[in-house]
Amino acid sequence: MNKRGILIVLSGPSGAGKGTVLTRLFSERDDMFLSVSATTRAPRPGEEDGVQYYFVSRSRFEDMIASDELLEHAEYCGNYYGTPLKAVEERLAAGRNVILEIEVQGAMKVKSRCPDAVMVFIAPPSLKELERRLRGRNTEDGDTVERRMEKAKKEYAEIDRYEYLVVNDDIDTAARELGAIIDAERCRMSRLDRAEIGL
Repeated sequence: MNKRGILIVLSGPSGAGKGTVLTRLFSERDDMFLSVSATTRAPRPGEEDGVQYYFVSRSRFEDMIASDELLEHAEYCGNYYGTPLKAVEERLAAGRNVILEIEVQGAMKVKSRCPDAVMVFIAPPSLKELERRLRGRNTEDGDTVERRMEKAKKEYAEIDRYEYLVVNDDIDTAARELGAIIDAERCRMSRLDRAEIGL
């Protein structure tokens, strides 16, 4: 049943813990593929090209836009971010579930291009906790944190455009909830090949 993988679009403000939840989920499942986005932002300490992101120049990114190599792209806090199309399509066709961890603007572009994508928003338990997490990372100055908080408030205004909300108050619980969403979507009647199950 349902040999094609599911495309899961995961959004949420910076500091919501999306990466931590995904790390926990991926440690428990082998049917998942995390799409690596391309970006023009500089790597943070410890980040490696091709692991967290493909770090590219602005001119290279604009070439990718022009040649339709991206499923979606958006500009966020002065940098481009985008999803390479080929890798996503190859994994879905091979039956892997593909997670795109992207911001709201890009997520809406994916939804319009791929209507069967599953839209999940991950949020911290409160804006106060979000600010605490952002400041605790010690990777950005105060002005950048303030910009991220303002952006988070705008992202919260878009929550109703998502099908699922996962509140990341506890990593294990959030990972289980995200896994349950994926499992339920694999059983959705509209995704099943009725002929293969004798219907």
